[in-house]
Amino acid sequence: MRNSVLRAGLLAAGMTVAAGSVSAQVVLNASSWVPPGHLLTISMMEFCKDVEKDTSGRVRCNLLAKAPVNATQTFDGVRDGLMDLSFTVPGYTPGRFPLSEVGEFPFLGNTSSTTSVAYQRVYDRHLKKHDEYKGVQTLAVFTHGPGQIFNTRRPINSLKDLEGLKIRVGGGIVNEVAKVLGTVPMLKPAPESYELLSQGVADGLFFPKESALSFKLVPLIKHVTYVPDGLYNVTFMLMMNPAKYNSIPAADRAVIDKYSGEHYARRAGKAWDDVDAKSEAAVREAKIPVVTASPAFIAEIKAKTGGLEKAWIDKVKARGIDGAAVMADLRKEIAAFK
Repeated sequence: MRNSVLRAGLLAAGMTVAAGSVSAQVVLNASSWVPPGHLLTISMMEFCKDVEKDTSGRVRCNLLAKAPVNATQTFDGVRDGLMDLSFTVPGYTPGRFPLSEVGEFPFLGNTSSTTSVAYQRVYDRHLKKHDEYKGVQTLAVFTHGPGQIFNTRRPINSLKDLEGLKIRVGGGIVNEVAKVLGTVPMLKPAPESYELLSQGVADGLFFPKESALSFKLVPLIKHVTYVPDGLYNVTFMLMMNPAKYNSIPAADRAVIDKYSGEHYARRAGKAWDDVDAKSEAAVREAKIPVVTASPAFIAEIKAKTGGLEKAWIDKVKARGIDGAAVMADLRKEIAAFK
């Protein structure tokens, strides 16, 4: 009798454990260093919503009320497990992630969608195997919209108008673009932009159209110059702590993978394009003077920035990468984008 009771108890305990494992929930602590309403945060949380739905709630995200580290420390924060899921700008730590600069050169394309999807495909084919982002589980790469010129001082119609202006930049190739165009670059995270402009620390910003609205800069900006196909781009990456990723059952990891890569790049690109359009409308509605860079101004920019791509090609050659071929493939993907 006693043995029967013991067996029944063990069986019940086993059923309880089994039931617990089926309903076990993985909570991903997600972190964002931009406001909750920014498209970067929204895109990440939409990704989380899809994963939660397709895993029947077994994997869900908890958006932290405050980022545990600042923007420049995000990569290391995810690597070290301070948060499970986040995104970063590789260029915020200059020189650390040179391969990411492939998607940052001037005049690559006129939308975030085109450059983001093209960059993800080129990353998968050429760059992923080099494991530049060692220490984290890279889920996706993408770019923001084409970079533009915003300032509080004067209309920008030529390189002479840019000369000497203190310009906030986000790191990577844009830092070099700012230098060769004769400005004084200030490498600062995007959330500091309002303070930099409002206090007169910076004279202007190189930013995508989106940022004028996302960071509430419309009251501060006095002049805008839009550069067709972009003065530059900035690349981003979505990442997860690898230990956390590997702790998730294989079937649920497959769901995460499904919504990563090109799916995420396309999602983020479209979101950026949508906010770019809204932000441009807000700038024009505020009657901020806007000029479009003339062919002569574009020729000046190209003459000054032309050497940056060659310098990058030479730099990555040391890693066994044919940079010219990678750039050619990127442009081919951008041209063929659908």
